[in-house]
Amino acid sequence: MKPVTIYSTPTCVYCNMAKNFFKANNVSYTEFDVANDMDKRKEMIDKTGQMGVPVIDIGGEVVVGFDEPKLRTALALA
Repeated sequence: MKPVTIYSTPTCVYCNMAKNFFKANNVSYTEFDVANDMDKRKEMIDKTGQMGVPVIDIGGEVVVGFDEPKLRTALALA
């Protein structure tokens, strides 16, 4: 499976939806809390130009926001 990274904040509803989606589909992921980790926040912005969360990197393919169809496609889930 492709490596999955999610840049999120603790209070983000869409971040929690994405993490719940990953858990329900047995997708392992690495999470970075960009509310508290300034280096990862800068990395996220440099990578995508986005300041909103979630930003999800799936093997180099970036999905901004919780977009289940895009996530399913990127993860090759049925």
